[in-house]
Amino acid sequence: MAEDEQGAVRAFLAGIRVGEVLGGVVAEVTSRGVAVVLDGFPSRPLGAVGELDLTWGPGAEADLVVGRRVTGEVIGVDPGRGEVRMSTAATRHPLLWRFLRGLRAGRVLSGTVASIESFGVFVALDEGPAHPIHPGVGFVTFPELSWRYFDDPSDVVRVGERVSGAFLHFDTSNGEARLSLRALLPDPFQEFADAVAVGQVLRGRVTRVVPFGVFVEVADGVQGLVRPPTGPAAERPTAPEEVGAQGEEVAVAVVEVDRERRTLLLSRVRAPG
Repeated sequence: MAEDEQGAVRAFLAGIRVGEVLGGVVAEVTSRGVAVVLDGFPSRPLGAVGELDLTWGPGAEADLVVGRRVTGEVIGVDPGRGEVRMSTAATRHPLLWRFLRGLRAGRVLSGTVASIESFGVFVALDEGPAHPIHPGVGFVTFPELSWRYFDDPSDVVRVGERVSGAFLHFDTSNGEARLSLRALLPDPFQEFADAVAVGQVLRGRVTRVVPFGVFVEVADGVQGLVRPPTGPAAERPTAPEEVGAQGEEVAVAVVEVDRERRTLLLSRVRAPG
């Protein structure tokens, strides 16, 4: 790119702000998204709409035609690459975007569980517009459902159940409010950490046997890992199931408590002989 053109690009980008709406003409459509020649800079395409920021919903494919006019909300400006990142989904659903942009982290939102999928839980929120595609604007990933371990999300929530969660962030790729239900609940791990000390012996039940050890539940909602003995002290490698079978009650000692990572390391305690 010639130096004078670089200067023109920098000057044009300097006047663009995140959140404003720009118009232009589709110049190229690829598997990665759409390149747009923006109004006010006709010499080459500076607008870029990524595949996750394209319009979704009925008739969305009609926008993906070279020569068609589109509008998009600016979600980023990259002077180094000479690029304006845009979202056409934002301008297609302005009421939804306005609602989601107005939310602040930590705000409590309530609604009804609308659908439980293999990748998370949709919540139809009490406030704000409905989602044009998904069952609900609120979305909860499985780790944010509960502090406690569960095999099936239906053990935690049910379709039609009323729930409340803390707002985490606005997922612009899907037009969702990411929520955390567990953020509104006391963390059993921190309560456990307050009450135990390294070396303390506890009794618990083996809940899972994995290739690298067994998990033992030593308190309600608190599981720790017991690794099989290794090294010179072990006469032979110990298989995880030899540490304890699933459902078995065992005695364990606290080896390490990591509050930040919420991990508990245990060792098996066996009776003499």
